Amino acid sequence: MEIYHLTAHEIRDKLQNKEISAKELTELILKRMKNVESKVGAYVYINDENAVSFAEEVDNRIHAGEILSDLVGIPMSLKDNICTEGIFTTCASKILENFIPPYNATVTKMLYEQKSILLGKTNMDEFAMGSSTETSVFKATKNPWDLERVPGGSSGGSAAAVAAGEAFFSLGSDTGGSIRQPASFCGIVGLKPTYGLVSRYGLIAYASSLDQIGPLTKDVEDCALVLNAIVGHDNMDSTSVSFKGVDYKKALINDVEGLKIGILKEYFEEGVDEDIKKAIFDSLKLFESMGAIVEEVSLPHTEYALSAYYIIASSECSSNLARFDGIRYGYRAKNYDSLKDLFIKTRTEGFGEEVKRRIMLGTFSLSLGYYDAYYQKALKVRTLIKQDFEKAFKNFDVLIAPTTPSVAFKIGEKINDPLGMYMSDVCTVPINMAGLPAISIPCGFKDGLPIGLQIIGKHFDESTILRVAYTFEQNTDYHKKRVKL
Repeated sequence: MEIYHLTAHEIRDKLQNKEISAKELTELILKRMKNVESKVGAYVYINDENAVSFAEEVDNRIHAGEILSDLVGIPMSLKDNICTEGIFTTCASKILENFIPPYNATVTKMLYEQKSILLGKTNMDEFAMGSSTETSVFKATKNPWDLERVPGGSSGGSAAAVAAGEAFFSLGSDTGGSIRQPASFCGIVGLKPTYGLVSRYGLIAYASSLDQIGPLTKDVEDCALVLNAIVGHDNMDSTSVSFKGVDYKKALINDVEGLKIGILKEYFEEGVDEDIKKAIFDSLKLFESMGAIVEEVSLPHTEYALSAYYIIASSECSSNLARFDGIRYGYRAKNYDSLKDLFIKTRTEGFGEEVKRRIMLGTFSLSLGYYDAYYQKALKVRTLIKQDFEKAFKNFDVLIAPTTPSVAFKIGEKINDPLGMYMSDVCTVPINMAGLPAISIPCGFKDGLPIGLQIIGKHFDESTILRVAYTFEQNTDYHKKRVKL
């Protein structure tokens, strides 16, 4: 296997055994990017000179025996809504196209402390609003498994970079499924941690009560390594929790005997592809054969989750994006007649259609006379969904569902069908509403395109979902498949 297709933990072993240097590795991945990036379009900014320079520094410290953490010297990428000091952070939007943050996000700082090497910033749907990475102002990213199809969104650039061998791991953000859905479409592992487990300081907000940063990796072991690196209480994030003492590598156990697994009844109803249903049920048979107890469970308020989600997310985005007005941040319209005209022209020219659609929807939901009918009611639905999960977790250790109702769709197929696009997130949105952790892992293929298995856990019980996911990987080989580019 080519070195760019190895996992981060395999590369770690080669670095620590001095079979390859960090500089050689970084230059090799940059060469890989040069060969395939024009086809995939995973990046909006490539940090090539700084990456090589930093790799040389890392080599010196490795040879001096100073640092040997799991991620030292490993090239990685970050979604372009995660702040990087001195490096463009654009949210794939015209309104921030020249923004260079004066500080690092907490997760960026943590990975720098691990001496991981930043290769660049990855493409995304504008302000993380989308399910296909087609709403970026720069370009549409392609799915490495089929260049005529989308990689999913909004972390599509991150997922495509890992799948194409253009990074050994990446970080994305997940508001309604934006890590898990592209992970499923690109045949890799994507974890949305429990809300509050990973600091959101330095993540440019879309919907603050739903956003969560998490890893995209080639396998579950890599996922545990990256999660270890980015978990920790942060005083700069008021929603960050103090959760100490968990080493997620210890969750990598090939055993599910005695675990109770719930199948989410409502996630297999109309609209879910029959081949995806079959792949999920085949996975459940594997768990049963290994001693797990599998039973069906119903979450009765699931049907209301998607509509309530879009009201809450849009309401929060209309508030969060109010700061982008041509005065305080980013792009400013050149020709205007008054202050009001400046605001209107800046936001009209600076935001794309999908962002404007969600700002309008959110502003309407929060407006006088409609707040109780829409936003307040959506919050009540959110509580009911959370209670559904709490009730289910009294009887089950993990819950299982498809990650997406279909495999990756063609570029342009849903760009003019917003409701059809929103349905791509129907299996992932309820987990964000409840603040739960969930992982997507490859569990099959349809016509050469990956299928994702979603494993959902209790709050702060990432260890159990990693254990279940790791067991699946150790007894199948879907995670070993690589794209041919």
